[in-house]
Amino acid sequence: MLQCNTLDSRASFNWYTSMGTDSILQRDHAYQRIQELILSASLDSSQPLSERKLAETLGIGRTPVREAIRRLTREGVVEVRPARGTYIRQLTMDEIEEIYEARMGIEGMAAFLAGERGPTAKFSRFRKLFGRMSKCPDGFDPAESHKSGQAFHVEIFRAARNRPLLEIYETLRLRHQVALGLPQIHDHVWIRQSVAEHLAILDAIERRASSEARELICNHLAKALAIRSQIFDDLAKTRQPSIALRNFTDAP
Repeated sequence: MLQCNTLDSRASFNWYTSMGTDSILQRDHAYQRIQELILSASLDSSQPLSERKLAETLGIGRTPVREAIRRLTREGVVEVRPARGTYIRQLTMDEIEEIYEARMGIEGMAAFLAGERGPTAKFSRFRKLFGRMSKCPDGFDPAESHKSGQAFHVEIFRAARNRPLLEIYETLRLRHQVALGLPQIHDHVWIRQSVAEHLAILDAIERRASSEARELICNHLAKALAIRSQIFDDLAKTRQPSIALRNFTDAP
């Protein structure tokens, strides 16, 4: 009898464990998919997020959708407005500046540590890619240039060999992608300038010039903030703040 009960308990434990794992997978899937919908501007930022509609769109239950929205709320991507609902968060210019100040702090430290500890193997790939982009900027789609820039910034954190810094950056980067950025830029002069700045940062890290790498990436981010500030001001004058904050793609 004791053996039978033990087996029943194990079976019950395995069943609950399986259900728990499945719930976690659904929650993570909901989080990734809602994140993608927000980043692609597929959701109307002027309307509250509907758990029911999102669940129907994703083909999953409302519980994982609810948990995913709670996580996005903690990360500052969405916000709860009392008696109105949950909305994609809109940022003020002051908040944008605060995010860039935080980025300068953690990315500056990451670049410094990367310079101290040396580049990863992927740096050589970025050198070749940026070299091609620099010589022929009109041969690359702006979205492709944007993605390569993002990937390079992440690789700097990997070169820093500091996991907590990368974890902080990932959360901050998500908020940055959702709420900020520049409109799709088709200016090849701008692309060439951004690529040149990335190459300079890469060079400094490869030469183990840690202080120079930190200074270069901070200057790079300061320029990006200045451009975003100007666009924000220009669009605010047309009384379209939602456009200034939503129809953007991040350009590191």
